[in-house]
Amino acid sequence: MLFAISLYDVSVFVHVSAVVVGFGATFALALAFPLAVNLHPQHLPFVHRLSLAINQRFAGPALLLILLTGIYQTIDGDWGFGKAWISGTFLIVLILGGLNGGYFVPTDRKLEAMATRELSAAGPGGEPAKLSDEYQRLAQREGGIGAVAGFLVIVAVFLMVTKPGA
Repeated sequence: MLFAISLYDVSVFVHVSAVVVGFGATFALALAFPLAVNLHPQHLPFVHRLSLAINQRFAGPALLLILLTGIYQTIDGDWGFGKAWISGTFLIVLILGGLNGGYFVPTDRKLEAMATRELSAAGPGGEPAKLSDEYQRLAQREGGIGAVAGFLVIVAVFLMVTKPGA
């Protein structure tokens, strides 16, 4: 047989591809927000819409694939769910899923609406509107939580690659 590719191998391929596609784009969002602010704040609604699309269309589906293929690999590879590196990674996947659906998606919807509304309002004498302190506070918090989520992705990759205690 020229190529011997098992279902397990295909599962690992899908698993790693889901991580790259699902989370790779989320790291670029760390550059999108400051770039939009520096170019012109009027781009901020687009950045929030982009973040929303990435989280709904890439990160969300990727998390499901990562979870399903991870369960399959744990069972088929006879790793055992009790291993710290496996249970830790599953915990990270669940935390990321909760953050994605429960925090990032609703927050980006709110921030997009706020930025659109606030930037469309003209100030006195026709001056461009300024973004409110509330918007800036929420956007900074989202950036901070995004950094934590990114760190968790890196920790999960480390655990999966090094398999400490395996």
